[in-house]
Amino acid sequence: MILKDKKTAIINEYATHEGDTGSPEVQIAILTARINELTEHLREHKHDNHSRRGLLMMVGKRRSLLDYLAKKDINRYRAIIAKLGIRK
Repeated sequence: MILKDKKTAIINEYATHEGDTGSPEVQIAILTARINELTEHLREHKHDNHSRRGLLMMVGKRRSLLDYLAKKDINRYRAIIAKLGIRK
């Protein structure tokens, strides 16, 4: 679970304008933070299949947001990929 202050810091860092919480960049960054935390949890608890399903759903949601952003504005897509380090 992502803490409120960490989530607020992510929103402030990736927001495109003041009060922005719904842009694809912010949503992708929040999902990435949640995915990273859940990945660490699953390294310790290998048989937690309920959380694994949630992780796979979050990865799919992030993938669709990235596809949308790539279709809408390729430069913003490349910037968010580079900033988050998703594609290695």
